Amino acid sequence: MCAMGLFDTKEINILTLDTDAINGNKERTENLIRQYNSIKTTSNAKGGKVNTDTFFSAKLNLFSFYTDYDNSERANFKQISQIHSDPDGNNKLLADLFLDEHVQDFNLAHGYRAQTHLGSYLMYHAFIEAARSLQAGTNIKAHEKEFGEFINMVYDAGGDAKIFCFGSVFGGTGASSIPVIPKAINDAIKIRGGDKMALSPDAKFGATLLTEYFSFKKPDAAQKSKDGNAVIADSSFFTLNSQAALQFYQDDPTVKSTYKKMYHIGWPIDPLDFSKDNKDKETITGGKNQKNPCHITEFLCSCAAFDFFNSDEGLDGKDAVYLYKSVKFKDNVLNLNFNDFIGDGKNGKLFARKFGAFVSFMHLALSKNKGARGDNGVKGFLNQLKSQNIHHYNSLEDQYTSELNDYLKQFGYSIDQNAFVPGWLYQVRSTVPGKFVLDDKTYTHNLNELEKFDAGMIFTEKDYHWTGAGSFLGDSYNTFVKELLEVETEPKEEQHCSGTNEKFLAHIYNAIRDSQKIN
Repeated sequence: MCAMGLFDTKEINILTLDTDAINGNKERTENLIRQYNSIKTTSNAKGGKVNTDTFFSAKLNLFSFYTDYDNSERANFKQISQIHSDPDGNNKLLADLFLDEHVQDFNLAHGYRAQTHLGSYLMYHAFIEAARSLQAGTNIKAHEKEFGEFINMVYDAGGDAKIFCFGSVFGGTGASSIPVIPKAINDAIKIRGGDKMALSPDAKFGATLLTEYFSFKKPDAAQKSKDGNAVIADSSFFTLNSQAALQFYQDDPTVKSTYKKMYHIGWPIDPLDFSKDNKDKETITGGKNQKNPCHITEFLCSCAAFDFFNSDEGLDGKDAVYLYKSVKFKDNVLNLNFNDFIGDGKNGKLFARKFGAFVSFMHLALSKNKGARGDNGVKGFLNQLKSQNIHHYNSLEDQYTSELNDYLKQFGYSIDQNAFVPGWLYQVRSTVPGKFVLDDKTYTHNLNELEKFDAGMIFTEKDYHWTGAGSFLGDSYNTFVKELLEVETEPKEEQHCSGTNEKFLAHIYNAIRDSQKIN
C-alpha cells in the first residue's frame, strides 16, 4: 500500500516482532522494506523523504526486534524463568498451576506454538529485559538497540503517538503479543528512562483481531516425540482459539482501556491449506523455510491500518471501539470492488486510482517491457524518454532500475524458465473466490496473454480505460507515452520530490493517473 502511494505524507516507524530471528516470513518482510527504502534513497536522504500523491510516497523506518531464545540457556520456559533455582520449589509449584510440563519444556526458538498464556508472559518480559539492558548500557545487542530507538520515538511523539499492531488471535506470537504490547511499551519506556519517562496517556493504540484463515498439516507423533517438540501448533484448533480470543478481547478490562480501535477481520470460507503441495515431511514450525503465501485477509489488515492512521473518529472514547466491514458473500463467492477496502465515495476512488495505477505500472514494466522475463523493464521507460530527447533521468543507474524492476516482480509476477511465478498480487488474488477489484484478465497466468496485455484495460469500468485501449490499431501504450511526454505530467512542486529517482516515479505516476481518468 505504501508503494501504491496510499500512505501519502506519512512517515511510519515499523517494529517487526518475532521469537524467531531467522523466520522466513519475517526476513521476507524486512527485506521488502529495505528494498523499498533503497528505491526511495536520495543523495542526501537515506530512505528518502515523505512525498505526496505519487508512488512510494511514505517514508518507512525499520526496526527489528526478536526474543532471544536461540541458545542452550534460554531455549524453554524452565531455563528462562530459572524456576528450579528456588530451593523451596514454590516457583515450580506456581508454574505447574498454569503450565503443563510439556509447555514448560518445548523449544521456544520457533515461537509460542499457540500457547498464548505462556507467550503473553514471555513477550512482556522480553520487552522488559531489553529495556533493562538499555538502561544498564552494557552488552547491548543490535536488536535491543533498535527496540530502544523505536520506544524513544514513541515517547518523543507524546500524545500524537499512534501505534498499530498487526497480528492474528488464533496462533502464537501475534496472539500472545497484542494483549500486552501497550503495557509492555509503557513499562519499557519507564525502565529505559529510569522512571523519569512514561508513555503519554494520550497515545493511541489500535490492532487487528484477525481470526483463522489458514491451516496446515497436522503434526504426527514421530515429530512430536523429538526433544523440545512435544508442543506443536495444531490448526484444527484454530477455530476454537479464535472464539476464545474474541471472548477475551470483548471482556478484558485492560485490553478495552488500553486500545482505542480494534478491527475484527475474519474469513468466511474454508481456511487455505498452506501445506498443500508442500513436500516437507514434517509440520514447519518456523525458521527460514516458513514462507507462507500471501492472503487477502492480510491486505485487509493493512486497510485497517489506513483507517487508524487517517481517521480520529472513535479515538477519544474511554473504551475500545470494535470495528468490522461487511462485503458481498453468497454461495461461497466473494466479490470485492474498490469500495470494499478503505471506504467508499472519495476513499473508494482513491483506492481505485492508486491500486489501479500501480498494477498498470507493474504490467507496463513486466509485461510490455518484458521485465518479468529477465529484461530491465523499468529501464525501458528511460529508453523511451531518451528516444524522445527527454534526458531528465539519465543519471539513474542500472542498479536503481534493476532494483525497482525486481520490486515490481515481487509485487506482480516473474517468469522462471518459461514458468509463471506468482508474486504478492497474484497470490492475494488466488485467495479470493470471486472478483478482485479489476478485470480478471489482469491476473492472467498465460504467458502469451501477458505478452499482449494492455495495461490500460485493467478495470471492468470502461470509463477508466485509457484512450486507445482495445483499439484494432494497437493498445493504449502509445497513449501512455504521449502522456509521459506532456509537460503537465512532469513532477509538480506539491509532490515534494527532490531526488531524480523520486521525480522519475512521480512522472510515471502522473502519466498513468492522467491516462486512467479516475476523478
